[in-house]
Amino acid sequence: MQTSSDRHEYPAHWEADVVLRDGGTARIRPITADDAERLVSFYEQVSDESKYYRFFAPYPRLSAKDVHRFTHHDFVDRVGLAATVGDEFIGTVRYDRIGAGGRPATGAEADEAEVAFLVQDAHQGRGVASALLEHIAAVARERGIRRFAAEVLPANTKMIKVFTDAGYTQKRSFEDGVVRLEFGLEPTDRSLAVQYAREQRAEARSVQRLLAPGAVAVIGTGRAPGGVGRSILGNIRDGGYTGRLYAVNGALPEGQKELDGVPAFRSVRDIDGPVDVAVVAVPAERVPEVVADCGEHDVQGLVVVSAGYAESGPDGRERQRALVRQARSYGMRIIGPSSFGVINTSPEVRLNASLAPDMPRAGRIGLFAQSGAIGVALLSRLHRRGGGVTGVTGLSTFVSSGNRADVSGNDVLQYWYEDADTDVALMYLESIGNPRKFTRLARRTAAAKPLVVVQGARHGAGPRGHAVRATQLPHATVSALLRQAGVIRVDTITDLVDAGLLLARQPLPAGPRVAILGNSESLGLLTYDACLAEGLRPHPPQDLTTAASAADFHAALSRALADDSSDAVVVTAIPSVGEGSVGDAALAEALRSAAAEQPTKPVLVVHVELGGLAEALSAATSTAPQPGAASGPDPTPRTGERVKPRAAADEGAPAEEKGAPAPAPPPEGTHPIPAYPAAERAVRALAQAVAYGQWRRDAADPGKVPEYEDIDERGAAALIEGMLARGQGLTLTTEATCELLAAYGVHVHRALPAPTPDAAAEAARTLGHPVALKATAPHLRHRADLGGVRLDLADEEQLRRAYAELTELFGSPEELRPVVQRMAPRGVDTVVRAVIDPAAGAVLSFGLAGAASQLLGDMAHRLIPVTDRDATSLVRSIRTAPLLFGWRGAAPVDTPALEELMLRVSRLVHDHPEVVAVTLEPVVVAPHGISVLGASVRLAPPPARDDHGPRTLPAY
Repeated sequence: MQTSSDRHEYPAHWEADVVLRDGGTARIRPITADDAERLVSFYEQVSDESKYYRFFAPYPRLSAKDVHRFTHHDFVDRVGLAATVGDEFIGTVRYDRIGAGGRPATGAEADEAEVAFLVQDAHQGRGVASALLEHIAAVARERGIRRFAAEVLPANTKMIKVFTDAGYTQKRSFEDGVVRLEFGLEPTDRSLAVQYAREQRAEARSVQRLLAPGAVAVIGTGRAPGGVGRSILGNIRDGGYTGRLYAVNGALPEGQKELDGVPAFRSVRDIDGPVDVAVVAVPAERVPEVVADCGEHDVQGLVVVSAGYAESGPDGRERQRALVRQARSYGMRIIGPSSFGVINTSPEVRLNASLAPDMPRAGRIGLFAQSGAIGVALLSRLHRRGGGVTGVTGLSTFVSSGNRADVSGNDVLQYWYEDADTDVALMYLESIGNPRKFTRLARRTAAAKPLVVVQGARHGAGPRGHAVRATQLPHATVSALLRQAGVIRVDTITDLVDAGLLLARQPLPAGPRVAILGNSESLGLLTYDACLAEGLRPHPPQDLTTAASAADFHAALSRALADDSSDAVVVTAIPSVGEGSVGDAALAEALRSAAAEQPTKPVLVVHVELGGLAEALSAATSTAPQPGAASGPDPTPRTGERVKPRAAADEGAPAEEKGAPAPAPPPEGTHPIPAYPAAERAVRALAQAVAYGQWRRDAADPGKVPEYEDIDERGAAALIEGMLARGQGLTLTTEATCELLAAYGVHVHRALPAPTPDAAAEAARTLGHPVALKATAPHLRHRADLGGVRLDLADEEQLRRAYAELTELFGSPEELRPVVQRMAPRGVDTVVRAVIDPAAGAVLSFGLAGAASQLLGDMAHRLIPVTDRDATSLVRSIRTAPLLFGWRGAAPVDTPALEELMLRVSRLVHDHPEVVAVTLEPVVVAPHGISVLGASVRLAPPPARDDHGPRTLPAY
């Protein structure tokens, strides 16, 4: 148990688990008086050279005074952090607040501190110092320190590099043989980019160690055939795993050295040699003992298929927390518990450490599933027909996260982002533990390769085994934010496979124009209607008639692909009968050869009762890399570029055809053509590809966050500080709301209280007629339909009459809370909101005021900070947007002014995390200008850490 040292309580929120550069983990925590022995032991293991670099002189041991100084901190002016593995220190960092002349100082007036590191030699090069610097900088900012100073010997190039590579604004000087570095601690674009790059490399490496181990031990291999552990052992062995494989069973008889032809041991500690990954398949109550054995043997990671954890209730949840804490104490990461396993089809690995009995075909699709059952279904479909009706394809890697107690979809995204063997990522998610981070990673991944996601448990709580941050946003809003980040959101696992395999095997369409041709007029019309329903722009179908030959299909497809007025081609085909009817193989070859001649546009086939055609289309195609082909992925298409489709497979026979033989390897140079049994499925997949292609083109120029000269950021900060000094969280008064918004150029029309008819008349004289009289009671606010708002009151007589009517209909002035406001120019009533969600982060929302947003939920959302392009698209994203642009002859309103308003609100929330909610309603958008008639702002103390803070793993 950690204790308080001097003045302040122990800051438990500074504790964090981090992933280091090599993929291992460490725990960072404050150093306390209880750590004296650990510090001495740590210092004894540091080399004389490292000690010299730290103290600028030979310093063989720490004195009692040194130990006291380095373990007693006030957690404000003197702070020390340690990186630990197990119970041992592997690195330390400390800062001491200094004032003028570099002397020790106290109090907020001194905003500079001197910082120094020491890392155990055996752990240098693992990124320990970089992680410690991120965390000590966050602590310093929290304690009011704005700058660090460090003195380093010129020969200590490693430590100089830690500082210079951090990305902060620096000043360097050289005096008396010492390099002095000074740098501000406010995050910069470069420091955040460095932090995110380090995070990506570390988390990707941690997953890579689990998916490409050199040695695997399966722990819990029963002596009798069958059972989970024994099955996984057989699957690894039969899959052709290229590394060393061991079976572990504590109940093995003395002298038994093999199990199913695999070297067998009673404990992982008995294995003579390293073990990189342990697959744990023992009862939950025995797992802690297994984890301890693995930790002592320096196992790098665990795949826990054992059940009985958080999915089983409160006791299991606590057991799961203990499992994660124990594994991380040894620097290990966990996939699971309750995992279905992992698969890596790379020829260099060939690891099937899962309950799937057959190794899937090698391919270029990564698959992540939180549900074991869904993972089984997807693996089975992909293995049997390469995705069922959508053809023969294969996997690069598969991860079943189970309860995702540690390794999550975010970690796997980090791995896939740089994985040369993965071109498309498919994810089945039942919960998103950190949506804010997921959207950040998804945006970066989607810019390089397609990411297709289907979400389960959309309308209820997530699985009991998943630890999920509470979100106040509805599922539709989260989905909209994911789409903004480039995620291809689909509703079913069928759509997941259909869209994913099309994206894997075909070039992205340049636009929504679709050519349709085939030998069935009816099927062509169905396809045409499906295109319209999905927002595509189809050309009238070309009917080749049922007498069409293979040559006719070839010629028609060639013409459609050469036509500059089309961006994609859908071929429809039905069986033909009679003498001279086209055969499946001949038709497939005709289509492939035509597509190969002009490979810049996607081609899809819709077939009805033509299992042979789908089989023929897939028989000459496979996603496995071909001899002589490059091992890396094809270049990602940039805006305006087209990429040749890979010589790899796609589509196959219907899903109901089970047990079909594997297709033959494709001839070199052939091109895949996806085949679908229904027009709706083909067109839905194509529409997803069109939308993703447009997102890729837009993402190349995301826009900018404008600067406005009239924004008073410092003035707003002072206002917020003064307001928060009165309470922990509060909704601002009308006057304070108007003052804060005005600092960002958002001006709210004055609304004067009218507790009596005479006060209403006086307010109208102050504001000037015509005026509006409004009831602001919660049940009547913004409810003109209930009669709580009276407009265009041209004089005092009309105002007094309206006042009397309101009080007669709805009650006393004390109940109504009436106000008087000057009339604004007529226009369209809209609402602009910003909220900081605890899970998703800061979100800006827009819609039309009233029924459109409240009843129909017609709102659009963007993540803050919003760029100028985001604001433009936000206005146009709602279904009722035509009302803003001259619908049915009305005058178009001033949308540029509306966009500027949203950009200013976005800046306010982004600049000041204390602003947790802003509502502007109504915002009347007139043909010239806007009028903000109502506003509210809520403040709260900012969180100690956010996504811009130091790297951390989810806490347990």
